[in-house]
Amino acid sequence: MKIIDTKVIVCSPGRNFVTLKIITDEGIYGVGDATLNGREKAVVSFLEDYVCPSLIGRDPQRIEDIWQFFYRGVYWRRGAVNMTAIAAVDTALWDIKAKAANMPLYQLLGGRSRDGVMVYAHANGKDIGDTLERVAELVDEGYKAIRVQCGVPGLDKVYGVGKGGHYEPADADLPAEHVWATEKYLNHVPKLFAAVRDQFGDDLHILHDIHHRLTPIEAARLGKEVEPFKLFWLEDPVPAENQEGFRLIRQHTTTPIAVGEVFSSIHDCRELIQNQLIDYIRSTVVHAGGITHLRRIADLASLYHVRTGCHGATDLSPVCMGAALHFDYWVPNFGIQEHMAHSEQTDEVFPHAYRFEQGYFTPGEVPGHGVDIDEKLAAKFPYQRKCLPVNRLEDGTLWNW
Repeated sequence: MKIIDTKVIVCSPGRNFVTLKIITDEGIYGVGDATLNGREKAVVSFLEDYVCPSLIGRDPQRIEDIWQFFYRGVYWRRGAVNMTAIAAVDTALWDIKAKAANMPLYQLLGGRSRDGVMVYAHANGKDIGDTLERVAELVDEGYKAIRVQCGVPGLDKVYGVGKGGHYEPADADLPAEHVWATEKYLNHVPKLFAAVRDQFGDDLHILHDIHHRLTPIEAARLGKEVEPFKLFWLEDPVPAENQEGFRLIRQHTTTPIAVGEVFSSIHDCRELIQNQLIDYIRSTVVHAGGITHLRRIADLASLYHVRTGCHGATDLSPVCMGAALHFDYWVPNFGIQEHMAHSEQTDEVFPHAYRFEQGYFTPGEVPGHGVDIDEKLAAKFPYQRKCLPVNRLEDGTLWNW
């Protein structure tokens, strides 16, 4: 079997997606997600100008060798653009290999470790009451775990809160500027968790995303204060470049910590895992070098009681979601999978085999990862530049977003 052609497909059915299609001389093809939110065209150029030409003529079944070729051979290793491109190739190759074997991808990885993949949904609202209404809707839909976010009095816009409960962070042609106030947030958000517990009891798993906006001691304060509400996790409490900061958080609270959706390699999380400074690693298929590399991260994490909690927002296409669910089905140290429902337009462009039932997903039993792309329909939704916002403190200082 040889690779004879590749296609990089860019479309925007509600938001931008980049998809790599690898085609073989035996008529089998595979698809991989190459979406890097707010920087999509950078990955497109890297794929088209450098990666795809090097794929032609190669044996697609040599997944490990091809992964090493693009990781070691680039010289400037890692990085979001490079690892997203590698992930797209890797995911498409696993799709081809599983199709050639006539089995669903999870079987090729070693078979399933569970009967269903627990996912968490997002409940967002302009205030606590708004969020509670959305939590109630999701509980009725069968979700057993819910990420809760709400507006903060005195702040016009807060990450994770959008109109009608839905949000798309990349929302403008050029970066918008939001205002942030840490004290206002710290004083308000524990009230949200108290309200959720009061209305829904202790059995519902509660998650929350801080989005890198605190210092370590501020995150420690919050983690300690919310311990009575028994959160499933606090996500991204601080920027992860200074990983020693997580040690300070750990010294002050038993609230579980999750991090990693912006990580691109095992080296970004190695010390956090080895020093047991986190409880969940959130690296994802599309940004951490594909299934091949994500397996290495999960295996390292398993040695230190760290479980997976892969990112799964709508800035990842259904192709990534499908691949992630096969990974989740297999991985022994699974924790939870994020799920944000895609738009109807997106689901039409990316037909898929995975399905949801009573709080759990199953990836489906079709050969491969079970997700395809309708190229003719995708062509009806051309790319539109959308940028992520930036954050400033109330005095105008640029802050973490």
